Amino acid sequence: MLFGLIAIAAVIALFVIISRQQTRIGLIERELGALRSLVLSGVPLPAPASGAVTQAAPDEAPASAAEAVTPQESEAAAEAAAMAPDAARAAEAPTEAGEGTSAKSEELAEAAQPVVAAEPATPARAARQTDVETALGTRWAVWVGGIALALGGLFLIRYTIEAGIFGPGVRLAMAAALGLVLIGGAEFIRRTGFRVPVQGAAGAYIPAILTGAGAFILFGTVYAAHGIYGFIGPALAFTLLGAIAVAAIAVSLVHGLALAGIGLVGAMVTPALVAAQAPNPWALFVYLAIVLAATAAIARIRAWEALVAAAFAGTGIWTIAYMTDASEMNLAAVLFISLATLAVLAFVWLVPFLTTRRDEAEPGFDWPSIAPGFFLALTALGLSLDPAFAVAGDALQGAVLLAALVAVALYRPRALPLVFAAALATVVIYLGIVPPATIGADVVGAGLGVEPLATADTLTFRLGIALAIVFIAAGFWAARRFAAAAPVRAASWSAWGVIVPLVVLTALWLTFGDIDRDFGYALPALLLVLVFAAGGEWIARAEEPPLGGGPAVSFALGGAGFAGLLMLHMAFGSGWTTLLIGAAAILPALATRWRSYRVLGWIAVGAAVAVLGRVAFDPTIVGAAALSRTPVFNWLLPGYGVPALAFGFAAWQLARTTNGRPRLAMEAASALFALLTIAMLVRHAMHGGVIDTGPVTLAEQAIYTLIALGAGAILVAIDMRSPSSVLRYGSMAAGVLSVAFILIRHFVVLNPLLTDESTGTVPFFNLLFLAYLLPAIAAGALALYVRDKRPRWYAAMLALIASLLAFAYATLSVRRLFKGEFIGLWSGLGQLETYTYSALWLAIGVALITAGVWLKSQVLRVASAVLIAVAVMKVFLFDMSELEGVLRALSFIGLGAVLIGIGLFYQRLLTRAARGG
Repeated sequence: MLFGLIAIAAVIALFVIISRQQTRIGLIERELGALRSLVLSGVPLPAPASGAVTQAAPDEAPASAAEAVTPQESEAAAEAAAMAPDAARAAEAPTEAGEGTSAKSEELAEAAQPVVAAEPATPARAARQTDVETALGTRWAVWVGGIALALGGLFLIRYTIEAGIFGPGVRLAMAAALGLVLIGGAEFIRRTGFRVPVQGAAGAYIPAILTGAGAFILFGTVYAAHGIYGFIGPALAFTLLGAIAVAAIAVSLVHGLALAGIGLVGAMVTPALVAAQAPNPWALFVYLAIVLAATAAIARIRAWEALVAAAFAGTGIWTIAYMTDASEMNLAAVLFISLATLAVLAFVWLVPFLTTRRDEAEPGFDWPSIAPGFFLALTALGLSLDPAFAVAGDALQGAVLLAALVAVALYRPRALPLVFAAALATVVIYLGIVPPATIGADVVGAGLGVEPLATADTLTFRLGIALAIVFIAAGFWAARRFAAAAPVRAASWSAWGVIVPLVVLTALWLTFGDIDRDFGYALPALLLVLVFAAGGEWIARAEEPPLGGGPAVSFALGGAGFAGLLMLHMAFGSGWTTLLIGAAAILPALATRWRSYRVLGWIAVGAAVAVLGRVAFDPTIVGAAALSRTPVFNWLLPGYGVPALAFGFAAWQLARTTNGRPRLAMEAASALFALLTIAMLVRHAMHGGVIDTGPVTLAEQAIYTLIALGAGAILVAIDMRSPSSVLRYGSMAAGVLSVAFILIRHFVVLNPLLTDESTGTVPFFNLLFLAYLLPAIAAGALALYVRDKRPRWYAAMLALIASLLAFAYATLSVRRLFKGEFIGLWSGLGQLETYTYSALWLAIGVALITAGVWLKSQVLRVASAVLIAVAVMKVFLFDMSELEGVLRALSFIGLGAVLIGIGLFYQRLLTRAARGG
């Protein structure tokens, strides 16, 4: 009952809306007639606000062209009609009064022109503002009506079933007749020259809606005849459903994209609706190939990218579903649909002469190609990684499929996503053959298991070599082809032409070769170096301008550098590998004399990073067991020193050719390795030839601090001769790190006052001399040296830390004088020792103030003031209670004398300054 009332109300509403629309259409027709009279009278019309009027005569085209016109083109007439009413009403009365005289025509023109010129945009804006009534009458009514027709056909079948009025055959015949009537009615309406009269309602094209409803009803009828009643077999049902779907896609040429989408959905759902006792994969994939080809042809004509992408995706989903669920896979059928997909992509969708939609030479890529690339790469992965397929030798078919992807991308340059898909699949396959134990996964607990993901056998080895050759040849040839016109496309080809062979070679070496040393793999790596270097030069000569060193060239030469590092690791032991990789940084720097490619500098930086990674992994260069215990002259000297010298030479060479950031990075690497050379030799010597055991002692830390301070001074000196931001900031970083280590390690963590470490038996040249006095002298000297060369805060920081180190040395020396070799705090304080501290601190304060005045250093004067203030507090708070007798008196007498002397000193200083002023 409720649905009946709703239906009656909907009919009444539609009747009212249609009546009102007829009235509006009549008004528009009268206004068009007036406009026609105005044109015939010879009155000049103003130019329209948009170009729609020039397109408002579709009826003058030939009948065949009118039949192929899409619904969207019918908006032109509506725009023209919407622009005319004001001008027509302004000219209607004069036209009827005196039509034909030139004087009256001029009056008519004068009467019509102001109206149109005063508000030129108002009619167009009003036509674009669709009100609720227009939306309901022109769009929603048609859409809901089409859905209602489709559902009505199905409900009719259901009602006849429930009521038992007709038999199954009659019911299905009635439903089929209804579907055919809807399709025939749609064709009749279209052939009568139907146009959408209202702007914005072209999406509610009635013939398309009726055709979609009819196709939906026919689809349901065929499925019911097969799936519910069993009137027809699977083969006939499959054929009929496919024919309906393909027909819907075909007639979308005249009915629009929506109908094509309905047909495609029906085509892709058909195999799931029709069940057979013995499924035939050939029938499935031949059917999918036909649907895909038809869809791609229609989409190509109309440039419907979303439609063809959906068709490719649907075909790919069916292929993967078959490979997953089939008990016995028919490999020939899978290869057929895969190659058919590539054929449709290359010879149907991307054919350049069917339409001028896109030029193949234009930069960019065809985004619908992502769908076939993804699913075909997934198919190749399944054939290569699944043990059931790989053992059967199906990895060969997977490799053929990957090569086919590359070939199609090479033939159709806009199918660039196929290259990425094939390359990523190849990388995953060959990384999967590497045993996890080889790369240490079992140590780090990565959870990869103990078995590789893919089967490693002779076939995999040979296929890897073949695929590497395919990617090198195709990648470099395409990179040269597009180097001038499409640099991004050229870079993509060059990158994968380098990455894939390197991954394949590395995977084969880790799986089949000797990780420590293997000349059998070092030779192919050397061959790759030569091929990549020659390929980069070949590509560079095709650039515009030539030898520009663009991204494609950069990838090729970068691959040559990586292959060279790989070759050195394969051919030599750990010590020689580190040394030679460091020395190899010179080669790309020297190459900048002939080719000013910036990538050459970055290749040198890559070598520095590789050496840094190796020494971080094994600081002993050759292993702890093989490292000699001889001080200085051992593997640490060349292992750290040779890279330091090579990086310095590379920086010097780059500064004279390409310059830029690579030069700065190489300068930093050179300075870092120079410091590491000295530091590692010191640690080796102080730990008996073993550098990876034992904690850092105060003496060792003192040497590191002196090295850092010295490095800061050296970097400043070099920067004064050859200015560089790396040297400038590197020198300051060395000073800041030195201060941080002094504050943390010297004063707190390793302070013998807290650790009770032995300070040595020699009275003067002992641990305190090395750890406090020498760093104080070095920091003070560096503060003086950088006084006018670095920021004031940097020099003040060094001067302050030098003062603190001197104070610590003097105080700890007094402590050692009273306590001996071990000066730990828990041994207590004597009265004479306490008094000596007060006298010493006052003396140091006087020395600091004297030095501050002489050097004109405010930092030293402030430090002296702080130290004297501490001494005053000690005397009044500590000495007064702890000292007795003459020591207490002497403490206060000395304090008073020093303070009076300081006051006298400042008075004389100020008096002298006033006289000078």
